[in-house]
Amino acid sequence: MVPNLSDGPVGRRCSGSRVPGQRGLSGRHRLTAEVALADVDVVVVGAGLAGLFAARELTRAGLDVLVLEARDRVGGRTWSKSFQGATFDVGGQWLGPAQHRMLRLVDEYGLSTFKTHTEGKSVLSVGGRRQEYRGTIPRISPLKLAMMQRAAWAVDALARSTDPGNPDSRIADLDAMTLQQWAVRNVPSRDARDIMFAGLRVVFGAEAQELSVLWALEYIRQSGGIMNLLDTQGGAQDTRFVAGAQSLSEAIAVELGARVRLGSPVHEIASAAHGVSVTTGGKSVRAGRVIVALPPALAAGIRFDPGLPGRRAQLTQRMPMGATTKCLAFYSEPFWRADGLSGEAVLTRGPISVTFDNSSADGSVAALVGFCVGQQARNLAKLTPEQQRSAVLSAFVEAFGPRAASPQEFHSQDWQAERWTRGCPTGNFGPGVFAEFAPALREPVGRIHWAGTETAADFCGFMEGAIESGERVVAEIMADQDSAMEGRS
Repeated sequence: MVPNLSDGPVGRRCSGSRVPGQRGLSGRHRLTAEVALADVDVVVVGAGLAGLFAARELTRAGLDVLVLEARDRVGGRTWSKSFQGATFDVGGQWLGPAQHRMLRLVDEYGLSTFKTHTEGKSVLSVGGRRQEYRGTIPRISPLKLAMMQRAAWAVDALARSTDPGNPDSRIADLDAMTLQQWAVRNVPSRDARDIMFAGLRVVFGAEAQELSVLWALEYIRQSGGIMNLLDTQGGAQDTRFVAGAQSLSEAIAVELGARVRLGSPVHEIASAAHGVSVTTGGKSVRAGRVIVALPPALAAGIRFDPGLPGRRAQLTQRMPMGATTKCLAFYSEPFWRADGLSGEAVLTRGPISVTFDNSSADGSVAALVGFCVGQQARNLAKLTPEQQRSAVLSAFVEAFGPRAASPQEFHSQDWQAERWTRGCPTGNFGPGVFAEFAPALREPVGRIHWAGTETAADFCGFMEGAIESGERVVAEIMADQDSAMEGRS
């Protein structure tokens, strides 16, 4: 019989104990003909942070859970690799002090973190005109600076006062407008707009003309305001993991053990009155419920039987992933620090929009990281690897001088080319989409629940948002179970 959470308490604790902080992933399994798929209470599709956290919480509550992951690793859009004997992130990497869920998990698993290097002056290059400055706002002409500051205030005020769930005429107008259109109306200076776009391009992985103003405002509101979103010290780029951001997913996966199956892409989810059937690699597992912890653009690749409701089905076609290529260059020493520079730079012409000092925690490995995003990333992908390296290093030279041209090692991670990701950092809404289709992001469809940072109501697009979405789907499932138990009493 298919487990049915609505029929009463069906949770059965799997064997194995919790092991917070344990390293290694010996408990992970690749699905093979010899590994059977037993019926479970909940199947989780996707072993990123959202899926793993939801699975952990449900397992701790006594339910049988199976996590199916298409990749040969856990972590989703967090991916940590070793370069020159130290660990670096080729995916998401930062924490901010307002991201309390993530900070609690870091503490629980005993993971070490360190502050992003910010000491020194930052660099601004507007159309190739280079200058150095301190703080978050660059030193430009007083008039342009006033325009940028006024725009930041206006964005924050608008974000705080806008409720996407209230379908008034202003909401419709904001959703129909692109971020670029709004900026042209409110920021007369082209230089000031280009500086603003360079920062926001990295945030969304998209161009301003590709983004609905309403969506951008909601994203900014969830992140605590535009300055918190863009700031390093005290902001969203404040802190890094010593062992890489993927280490949190790995720690949770160790706790879950054999419940996590790698190399197991889900092809079909079939729903019936009393449960679901999830198919991967020609095998099926029956469950009471399923959590799809994938971006909507990836969830579109799963066959649902019966088909999803119209609005949910249409949503998956209208939330494309951002375009991001993350570029790391490793040097014998952090020469920019000796020059009094922080490693942070904003460049308004491609192929890099923003850079940071990405050196290891102990400083033994010097590194710069640059973000090639939006149209820049799409243009870069058209080049050969040698041309890509040359183009990126030319941007580093523009910011930090000729010594940046000769790294000991160079690596670029094109997230658009990743089969099971298709882009970073998040999915986005273009004009005329968010107000109509956003409610479907979180609405369960029968026994199918939706998680992932795109579905978050707090810090959407961040690791924090992934955890928040995991909390929500766990609450949905446990509330349904509690309601069923009350109905039987």
